[in-house]
Amino acid sequence: MHITSTMRRLGMAAITLVATATAALGIATPQAAAAPARDPILFVHGWQGAASNWDYMWGRFLVAGYSAGEMARFSYDSSQSNKDIALEVKAQVDALRAKTGAAKVDIITHSMGGLNSRWYLKNLGGLDFVDDWVSIGGPNHGTDVANGCADASCEEMRPGSAFLAELNSGDETAGRVNYGTWWSPCDEIINPDQSTILSGAANTQTLCLSHLGLLSSSTVFDGVRDFVK
Repeated sequence: MHITSTMRRLGMAAITLVATATAALGIATPQAAAAPARDPILFVHGWQGAASNWDYMWGRFLVAGYSAGEMARFSYDSSQSNKDIALEVKAQVDALRAKTGAAKVDIITHSMGGLNSRWYLKNLGGLDFVDDWVSIGGPNHGTDVANGCADASCEEMRPGSAFLAELNSGDETAGRVNYGTWWSPCDEIINPDQSTILSGAANTQTLCLSHLGLLSSSTVFDGVRDFVK
């Protein structure tokens, strides 16, 4: 017992000496990275869109104090199935979290971006990594405009499609994610206009804005900014 006590005292003394020497030499000890003050944002465009669709909102978020490193946007092939695009959304979320050290991100979507990102939430584990989710002019229950195109994604956007039936089955706003939608009564692409509305979400009707006009509206931006704040 005496030997053990002596060894323990010697060990503690050695630790104290190392700590003292480290402090004296100004050597920094490893510390866990601080979590970001707010969730980073991933922007997801819609059918036949591109990352540049977000230029207005991107600029407004920069003015609001966000840095470019806190945001991400990307372009994808919108002719493929939303299930495949959802895999790209997942990869983007994973990359943004790794880059920023954030536990969760916010996702802001336009049009069809709402469908593939919701598929990510519901079927690819996204509920654990997303805090706020926004759909701007999203065909969440389909749009008859999709009857005029033949891409895999268009077929999925048609009212009554098997894809939408599966996506909307059960709880439309599952998990602890905060869901918000913005829809216009003058949206020429989303028919019916109310297709964007989700049960359990904070649904906001805008002024009479076109489908793309929703992305350059200062009123819509202000609402979205406050929602993800």
